[in-house]
Amino acid sequence: MKKVITLFALIAMFAFGMNSSSFAQTDSTTAVTEIVKEEVKEEVEEEAPVKKSTGVVQKVKQYFIDGGPEFMALVFLVFLLGLALSIERIIYLNMSTTNNSKLLNEIEEAMQSGGIDAAKDVCRNTRGPVASIFYQGLDRADEGIEAVEKSVINYGSVQAGLLEKNLSWISLFIATAPMLGFLGTVIGIIEVFNIIEETGQTEPVQIAGAMKVALNTTLAGLVAAIILQIFYNYIVSKIDGIVNDMEDASISLVDMVIKNK
Repeated sequence: MKKVITLFALIAMFAFGMNSSSFAQTDSTTAVTEIVKEEVKEEVEEEAPVKKSTGVVQKVKQYFIDGGPEFMALVFLVFLLGLALSIERIIYLNMSTTNNSKLLNEIEEAMQSGGIDAAKDVCRNTRGPVASIFYQGLDRADEGIEAVEKSVINYGSVQAGLLEKNLSWISLFIATAPMLGFLGTVIGIIEVFNIIEETGQTEPVQIAGAMKVALNTTLAGLVAAIILQIFYNYIVSKIDGIVNDMEDASISLVDMVIKNK
């Protein structure tokens, strides 16, 4: 509609310019040019965001529809559950990470100034598995060094188990997502053979729909498994780092108790 209005304005101003002076012709031509530029700019700005916003969403929606709502919904559910557990583990592990060197210095200063009870207060007011292990070890300090070592080792195993919580479920979802995709692939291939058996023909148009279901479910399952596998490896490496820090800090705690006993 804007283009039609612009065309009529151009014709009218051109006709008016034919019967006026050259100065008037220059002004009218310049005005028409500015109007055309502004309208073209507005149309480009209005149309460009629409194409950009609908492209990705439309593709994802089309993949979901082509893959079949039943299997695609199952794969999506498995992916969401695995992703939720992975995010929960990452938050928990980040909250469990502490500055062990700083904690050891605070415990040593508290032990020298106020004894074992002051050191236990420092551990009680510090979050993380290392502080919990230190507290259990200091709580057995009156029973001897062997009791401290045994307490640290036993409670360290408990804390390591808490760090690894829900990892088995994440690994289960990693294995389940591609299996559901492959199940959709098998069903799609069976559908292909059913079409061939019923029609007695192998027309590509009829077979393409069933094969599209098979390929899209496999794609969704593999993508979900890859993303969850990346999160899983990050979580495992984070746990290994925390456990190593726990072991090093526990050795330092035992040495500190021996020195201040």
